[in-house]
Amino acid sequence: MLHLPRQSTGGDGAGTPSRRLRILHIIPTYFPAVRYGGPIRSVHALATGLVKRGHEVHVFTSSVDGPSDLAVPQRVPVNLDGVLVHYFKVPFLRRLFWCPTMQIALREEVAGFDVLHLHSVFLWPTWSAARIAKSSAVPYLVSPRGMLGKTVIDGKSKLLKSAWIRLIEQKTLLDASGVHVTAEGEAIDIRALGLRLPEVYCVPNGVSWPARYSCLSEGPLSGITKPYALFLSRIDWKKGLDRLIEAWKWVPDLNLLIAGNDEHGYQKKLERLTEEYQVRDRIQFLGPVSDEHKWALYENALMFVLPSYSENFGNVVAEAMAMGCPVVVTPEVGLANLVKASCSGVVTDGAPRPLARTIRALLQDAPSRRQMGERGKFTARRHLSCESAAAQMEAIYTRICGTIDRKHRTAA
Repeated sequence: MLHLPRQSTGGDGAGTPSRRLRILHIIPTYFPAVRYGGPIRSVHALATGLVKRGHEVHVFTSSVDGPSDLAVPQRVPVNLDGVLVHYFKVPFLRRLFWCPTMQIALREEVAGFDVLHLHSVFLWPTWSAARIAKSSAVPYLVSPRGMLGKTVIDGKSKLLKSAWIRLIEQKTLLDASGVHVTAEGEAIDIRALGLRLPEVYCVPNGVSWPARYSCLSEGPLSGITKPYALFLSRIDWKKGLDRLIEAWKWVPDLNLLIAGNDEHGYQKKLERLTEEYQVRDRIQFLGPVSDEHKWALYENALMFVLPSYSENFGNVVAEAMAMGCPVVVTPEVGLANLVKASCSGVVTDGAPRPLARTIRALLQDAPSRRQMGERGKFTARRHLSCESAAAQMEAIYTRICGTIDRKHRTAA
């Protein structure tokens, strides 16, 4: 079943937990390697939220940052907003994030944690941590982070991924105390694989927004021409940028800003498409945008567009909503149901012509844009905050730790 945990208010109702947990998150990459997109931000938001609720939170991760390594201490905890982050070097097999020193640390320290939370599939850290946690009788939770969706599996290395799922991930999931998904669509995708699964918990990612941020006229944003629609995410095939650019053939009165890191050189293909469709004069590629500047982009956009082919959640959609920016998303975006239910934007077919019609209609309806923006801000701040996510995950951790405790008492 899909389990929706009730939010815990803590032992005293003010954020102090009834049981202080030692929690270890395992994730292949982490701050400041922001080129790897949303999972880093959502995991750090969760971790800091758990610290604020009184828990001791550690992160084991690699020091990989693209072709180079982060300038961080190795195997020495670094305090980031109260979260103790341990970095480990990847000497070989960088695409799998093979960290032999992480394995040594896990064997030495895993028994001292109450629960592990593993954030990935198809990568070595998850495989190693799951086996060590199992042998040490420490419960763990797995967050596939959208990597078990059909579109992702079919899109690249389908045969290899399918074999990996049957030979490795099946056992990783079966031995887990639970699977964490961020939206109901992700749970449907995972169940469609026909795997044996533990309980599935649905908790949305939490987002945070700053009280202060830069203006649109400052720094790298000073040359931007308004009005504009905004795309902000990794420059990746699954984000649907090919159909967004084609749609711009039928959106003559609005500029499009495309912001994000191009990890695999996909932007060159997109630039060729802008020439082919004769829309180059209305589309601007900004490249990576720092956290300092992205909030001004959201605030000044007429709308935010994410036409993904596959998106387990969509942190950027939640961020846009929090800033009062109406959103246009495809049904494949994890937050699409919430966008529709809250009237925070429009869920539309991602094919270029229907997508263009939706954007044009929203462009011509300023009152609807204002209403959607206000509803999005209310929805994000009430249901998608870091505090909400941390409270729900705390309840899950406490539940699965209690299950393990009961098993040990029964065995004794």
